[in-house]
Amino acid sequence: MTAPRTVVVLGAAGRDFHNVNVVFRNDPQYRVVAFTATQIPDIADRRYPPELAGPGYPDGIPILEEAELTDLIEREKVDMAVFAYSDIPHERVMHLASQCLAAGADFVMQSGRNTMLRSTKPVVAVTAVRTGVGKSQTTRYLARLLRDRGLRVVAVRHPMPYGDLAAQACERFAAYEDLDRYDCTIEEREEYEPHIDAGVVVYAGVDYERILREAEKEADVILWDGGNNDLPFYTPDLHIVLVDPLRPGDERRYHPGEANVRMADVIIVNKCDEAMPENITLVETSVRELNPTAQIIRCDSPVTLDEPALVAGKRVVVVEDGPTLTHGSMTFGAGVVGARGARVEAIVDPSGYAVGSLVDTYARYPNARGILPAMGYSPAQVRDLQATLEAVDADAIVSGTPIDLRRVLTVSKPMVRAHYELRERVPGLLDAALDRVLAPKG
Repeated sequence: MTAPRTVVVLGAAGRDFHNVNVVFRNDPQYRVVAFTATQIPDIADRRYPPELAGPGYPDGIPILEEAELTDLIEREKVDMAVFAYSDIPHERVMHLASQCLAAGADFVMQSGRNTMLRSTKPVVAVTAVRTGVGKSQTTRYLARLLRDRGLRVVAVRHPMPYGDLAAQACERFAAYEDLDRYDCTIEEREEYEPHIDAGVVVYAGVDYERILREAEKEADVILWDGGNNDLPFYTPDLHIVLVDPLRPGDERRYHPGEANVRMADVIIVNKCDEAMPENITLVETSVRELNPTAQIIRCDSPVTLDEPALVAGKRVVVVEDGPTLTHGSMTFGAGVVGARGARVEAIVDPSGYAVGSLVDTYARYPNARGILPAMGYSPAQVRDLQATLEAVDADAIVSGTPIDLRRVLTVSKPMVRAHYELRERVPGLLDAALDRVLAPKG
């Protein structure tokens, strides 16, 4: 017998685990020697546990910093480096490929066909070309359309396993108590809480085969709620992809967002109420070249504040969804749009008041200066976020995150929330798209 090929998987605590579970875990032709980790703070220097890695890995699989990649390949005589994370420029992907090739490893990117699981129920998938385009609001909108038909909808969210991986293998969220029971981070709460508010059960975790089979027990339709700009984990009957005219050209510059565009059945051009008309046209022309057969739907993303009078004429600090500002590279979000609409006197730059880990965040993501990313991957980061908000010389806080931060923070300043939903410019087009895939299935 030939020796198994040694594999290292480059990831960020999401697709990397899924690809190992689906492709490598039970295949004796391969031996996964390590994961590498990037993008998310504090997810390296731990192990993928044997409960998830399978019987071939009684000690689990180490998770190391991506900075160790070259040494790892040479030390372990790695045959194949598998790239398995998202929202990364094409150029950066190829620099990593060159690094792996120079160290002696093949560089591999696995397709959706080889990593998607098939469901016994219809699957509607929502993905995007970048982080922060509006996947979550689109998923909520589709859930309402499906529930209005009398269908039982279960959302399955792209993984965010930043804690005890074995304990997070299969998580079900139906109430706020579940968020506490699983000790969710701010980033997890931002994705799960709006589903709970809408009465939709949401699953997430690490083992997406197990998650799918559990979700199928209580669903008529599975709604894949994608993360970053990653490919779906489940084979979609309807694949809806969002593109962003506030970042024209990114639909061609980022992996695997371009692959999503090429695979899409429906492409939503979102934020048309904020974008310049010429950029809307640029993006539509671009995606039409990449995918001539997809239906293109224009949508708005209107923002409202729950109590605009509290901040009108005031100096405010704006808190935005963290990933949108970090690897999403945006310079503003719904909070800034809401604050401007409420005619605040000024938006105070909080970067000079940053505490602890937020100092490092601004150093790594200078585009975030001027607003405050809601970093909350650990209790220490939550404390730093709270301390920074308290220190900023402002009258009030405008929160553009999808959750009520007052559930996890205690601040003395009044806080106003920004809300944003999807609005079709031509109502009924998404409903008709659902009809085309659901009607034949009864």
